[in-house]
Amino acid sequence: MKAVHPFDKIGKPAKRALANAGIHTLEELTRLREAELLQLHGVGKKALQILKAALNDHNLSFAQSES
Repeated sequence: MKAVHPFDKIGKPAKRALANAGIHTLEELTRLREAELLQLHGVGKKALQILKAALNDHNLSFAQSES
């Protein structure tokens, strides 16, 4: 049985947006803040929720906002 990559659960436009941004792993995804992810063309709230859950499952999180 093939392992499911977390990015397999998001739509193709969101997958392409991540690839175009050079993001291929959950670890690379942690460099972005949620707001930055949503700015990528093809990434919406649904993809954000799926990716956030995947990060959470691996004890990872998005970068924190600089405030």
